Order: sequence, then C-alpha cells, then structure tokens
Amino acid sequence: MTDLNSFNRLQEILDELREKCPWDKKQTIHTLRQLTIEESYELADAISSDDWNGIKEELGDMLLHILFYAKIATEQNKFTIQDVIEGNREKLIHRHPHIYGDVKVTDEEEVKRNWENLKLKEGKKSILSGVPRSLPPLVQAMRIQEKAKQVGFEWDNKEQVWDKVIEEANELKEEVRLLDAGKGEQNKMEEELGDLLFSVVNYARFLNIDPDQALARTNKKFMQRFQSMEDVVGGQGKKMTDLNLQEMDAIWNTVKLSEKR
Repeated sequence: MTDLNSFNRLQEILDELREKCPWDKKQTIHTLRQLTIEESYELADAISSDDWNGIKEELGDMLLHILFYAKIATEQNKFTIQDVIEGNREKLIHRHPHIYGDVKVTDEEEVKRNWENLKLKEGKKSILSGVPRSLPPLVQAMRIQEKAKQVGFEWDNKEQVWDKVIEEANELKEEVRLLDAGKGEQNKMEEELGDLLFSVVNYARFLNIDPDQALARTNKKFMQRFQSMEDVVGGQGKKMTDLNLQEMDAIWNTVKLSEKR
C-alpha cells in the first residue's frame, strides 16, 4: 500500500503541475521527446558509473516522463496510465509462456527465440522491426545482430567473425589506397568503414562485451588522461598548443605510467 500511495501521490503532483505550472502546461509529447532522450542517457551514465544514488534519481525522472506522456494521452482521450500498465502486464504474461503456460525452454537463448517468434505472430512484419531507428548507430548495430541471431543468422564461432573483421579492414584499406591514387570514392570508403565497424560490433558480441559500454570506457579513460596532460602542461606554465606532438606524447606516456603505479 505504501508503494501504491507514493505512486498515486506522484500522479497527483503531476496533475497539479499540469494545471498550475506555466512550463508543465505547455509541454506536448514532442517537446518532451528530446528531454526523455537526455534523461535516458543520464540514467545510462549513472549505470556505467555504478552510481546507485544517481540511478535512483534518474529512474525517478524517467518515471515522471512516463506519467507525463500518459497524462497528455489521457487529456487527448488516447489512453491512460492504467492502460499502459495493464498492456505491459498482459504482454509479459503472453511472451513468457514458459512461466505462465506449458512451453518448455532449456536456456535464455531459447527464451529470446520464443519472444521474437511471438512478436511475429502478433503482427510484426520483420524480426528487425523492433529495433528503433533513433538508436545510436553502435547500439543499433548490436541490436540488429542480436535480432538476426534469433532466427539462426549468425556465425558459428568468434574466429569466423574475426576473419570477417580482417576482411573488412582490408577492403577499407583498398578503398583508401584507391582514393589516394585518385581512383576511389569518398562514399565507397565510408561504406567500407561502416562495414568494418559493424563487424567489430559483431566480434564484441561473441566476446560477450557490450561494444557501446567498451567504447564509453575508452572515451572516459582518454578524457581523464588528456585532462591530466593539460594539468601537467599547465603546471609547467605552458599551454597544449605550445607543445609539439612528440612532447605531448611523452607527457601522455608519463600519465599512463602514473595510472599503473
């Protein structure tokens, strides 16, 4: 009952804000869209940092957005928050027949395959139709590959995938060579780079690595090291632009060594 009361009180506050606050009164599903995307990234940042207080706060923000969309939908006689909850409840039961029915499964991969097959039976025209077009391309690539895997369109082992990575890298190098020789096309080189990145994402999946998370860690590491370089250079009374590449590289290596110590 305490959880239900908290939920109802949050709804009441949103109702009050929608009626009395000039900013809240102006919001539409379209003005909220970008804000929701930003909130999802803030939640992702908190998760990546194992920041549980941050996760709690960002989940609250996401919950508020869900209620806000449902509130607008109710005002326009489209649906209510109860419809959202009930629809989700029914979907979870329907797509887990191994829990709420008599279907037998042996592992999580079989659960995923059943899930995708049920979605197709529900009217989805393609196994890939559930991949949002607005996803960041790196995440989208991973989801596309995971979806294709559910129908058996998958390499047998990681060695095969690595061979594909090398193949795509060589094709990219060839396009670079052709372009340098005045015979290639920038568009073709971009296409080959995309193929290479797609293959690297696939290899990451075979290593049970989230490529988006891996790249996020590398970005964070680079930023920390670069900012440490700036601190060192500033401590010498200089600016980064005062140094040549060899001098900056030497400081970079010093920063790396200090991290290992």
